[in-house]
Amino acid sequence: MAAPSENLLADCGSCFGLCCVALPFAKSSDFALDKTAGEPCRNLLEDSRCGIHSSLREKGFPGCTVYDCFGAGQKVSQSTFEGRDWRQQPSNASEMFAVFPVMRDLHELLWYLADARGRKSTESLHAQLAGEYDELDALTSATPEILMSVDVSVLRSRVNEVLLEASDLVRAEVAGTKTNYRGRDMIGAKLAGADLRGASVRGTYLIGADLRGADLRLADVIGADLRGADLRGADLRGSIFATQFQINAARGDRATRLPESLTRPSHWA
Repeated sequence: MAAPSENLLADCGSCFGLCCVALPFAKSSDFALDKTAGEPCRNLLEDSRCGIHSSLREKGFPGCTVYDCFGAGQKVSQSTFEGRDWRQQPSNASEMFAVFPVMRDLHELLWYLADARGRKSTESLHAQLAGEYDELDALTSATPEILMSVDVSVLRSRVNEVLLEASDLVRAEVAGTKTNYRGRDMIGAKLAGADLRGASVRGTYLIGADLRGADLRLADVIGADLRGADLRGADLRGSIFATQFQINAARGDRATRLPESLTRPSHWA
C-alpha cells in the first residue's frame, strides 16, 4: 500500500477527543478505570488533549496508545458536525457519539479498499475497488441521521467479497502452496522464523504468538488479532490489509520491517 490518504490518518488536534468520550473503557490491563460510553475520560482536558499523553502506558492506559480511528475523529468533528464541539453545543453530543463508531468502521473499510486498489496485482479489480471506495467515501459525508442508520455489517459483508478477490491476487505473487490459518485460534503459537509469505491469517487469533523473524510478506492479515504478538525481526513488507491498530498492539523492534503505509510505534524497543 502506498502512502495512505490524509483523511484516513488520525489527526487528534482536529478532533474533539471523541475516542476519549464516545467509547467505553473496562478496567483491565489496557485501562486503569471503568468508563461508560459518552462519559469523558478523567484525563481529557478542556482543549480535547490528553492530560497524561506522554505517560499513558506507565499510568495504566496502554489501550489508548494502541487505538487508531483511521481519521474518523476529525471527520466527525470538522465535517459531519462542522466544527461544533460537543462541549459548547451539548445538544450535539449524543448524535456525535453515536456517529463516531460508525464513521470509524467506514474509514476502516476505506483503508482496506485503498490498500487493495493501490497494488498492481489487483489491476483487474481496480474499477470495482474504486467504485466501492467512492460509494463509501460519499457515505462518510452524509448527515448524522443517515450515518446512524447505516448497517455496517451489511457493508462489511459486501466489501469483503471484493477484498477476498484482491487478497487472492496479491498472495498469488508468492509461488507454491501458502499457509492457511484463517480464523484459527493460534494464541501463543510458536511461529518464530516461520515462512508465512502469502499466507492467510484473516481473523486469526495470534494473541501473544511468537512471530520473531517470521516472514509475512504479502500475507493477508485482515482482522488478525496481534495483541502482544512478538514481531521482533519479523518482515511484514507488502502484507495486505495491515493496520496501525494491529501494529500498535503487537511487540516489535528496530529490526521489524513494516508496510510503507505504517509507522513504527514509539513504545517499541
